[in-house]
Amino acid sequence: MPDRAAALELPHGRIELPAFLPDATMGVVRAVDSEDLERCGVQALVMNTFHLMQRPGTSTIQALGGIHAMSGWRRPIITDSGGFQAYSLIRQDPHNGRLDDRGITFRPEGARRRFRLTPEKSVQLQLRYGADIVICLDDCTHADAPLEEQREAVRRTVDWARRCKEEFQRGVERRGLEGARRPLLFAVVQGGRSRELRKQCAESLLEIGFDGFGYGGWPLDADGRLLADMLAYTRELIPDRFPMHALGVGHPPSVVECVKMGYDLFDSAMPTRDARHGRLYTFMTDPASGLVGDWFGYVYVGDDKHIKSDEPVSSFCDALCCTRYSLGYLHHLFKIKDSLYLRLATIHNVRFMMMLMGLLRRRWDDGAI
Repeated sequence: MPDRAAALELPHGRIELPAFLPDATMGVVRAVDSEDLERCGVQALVMNTFHLMQRPGTSTIQALGGIHAMSGWRRPIITDSGGFQAYSLIRQDPHNGRLDDRGITFRPEGARRRFRLTPEKSVQLQLRYGADIVICLDDCTHADAPLEEQREAVRRTVDWARRCKEEFQRGVERRGLEGARRPLLFAVVQGGRSRELRKQCAESLLEIGFDGFGYGGWPLDADGRLLADMLAYTRELIPDRFPMHALGVGHPPSVVECVKMGYDLFDSAMPTRDARHGRLYTFMTDPASGLVGDWFGYVYVGDDKHIKSDEPVSSFCDALCCTRYSLGYLHHLFKIKDSLYLRLATIHNVRFMMMLMGLLRRRWDDGAI
C-alpha cells in the first residue's frame, strides 16, 4: 500500500499510524487521568457527542474551554457522532425515540427532556467542542438486519453525510479554522453484510469527498467473531491514501488483523472495561520477536492461584502496574475493591495496547505488514 499515510497532522498534534485510541466516552477514560495516559504513550482519545451533549452538556463544555481544556488532554481528540448510540438506543427499542430523515430524537432513561440530534447539529457540537476529527452522523444498523433496512440506512447515511459536509464547511469558514487549525471530517461507510450496499455507500461518499472514512456498523457477527471479510472488502473500496477507522474494534488480535487489511485507527472501550473487571492483557511471547504463534493471552487477576504471586502481571510490560507491583498485590486490591486496582489495571491494559501499536508501526515501516 504505497499511498498509505504514515501519520495524521491535526490541530492538537500528530497521530502516528496505525493507532489505538482509548474511549473517553464522556470526557474521561475511567480510573485514570491525562498524565497516566500520556505516560502510557496514548496519542489521542475518542469522545462521544451523543453522551457529551447530555452530560455535562454543551454550555458546560464551552464554559470549561472545550473538551481539551475540560479534560486536561492536550493531544488530539476524535468525537464520534452518536450514530451507533442511536442504533443501540432506538433501533433496539423504538420506545426510546425516533429516527427519521431529519435526524434522531431521543429521551435517555431518566432524562426530563427529549434531545434532538441532526446531521447539522452533530457537526456544530463537535466543532464547538474543539474536536480534531469530526465524524459524520450516520444511520447505523445491525450486520444481520434485513436488506431493505440496510438499503434505507445507506440512503440516509449518504444524505446525512452530504449535510454534515455542508455544515462542516460553513462552520470551518465561520470560525476561521484554516490550515493547521482545520479539523478533519470523516464519513462512515454503512451497508451491513451486503457488498452491493457497502460499495454503493463508499462510492457515494467518495464522490461527496471527505478526509477519511470509518467502517460503520457492529464489526462482529452473532457469535462474536470479527466480520473479517466485510471489513477487508470495505477497506478495499476506499483508496489507500484515505485513512480509515475501524470503529469499535479493540480486541488485540482483531486489531492486528485489521491493520493487515489497511485500517489505520481503532477505538474501543474493551481494553479499559476488561481491566476494571479483572481481565488483564499480556504478551505470551517476547513482542520483540514479533507476533508469532499464540502471542496474546489474558491474566484473570481474581483467580486464587495469584494470591501469593510475587511476579508482575507481565515480564514484557514497562507500565507502573508491572514495574512496581506484584500480581499478588493486584489480586489483593481487586478482592477488596480498592480504587487503586482500577487505576493500575487500566494503565496496564492501555500500555499493552500502546506497545502493540508501536510494534505494528515498526513492522509496517519494515515492510512486514
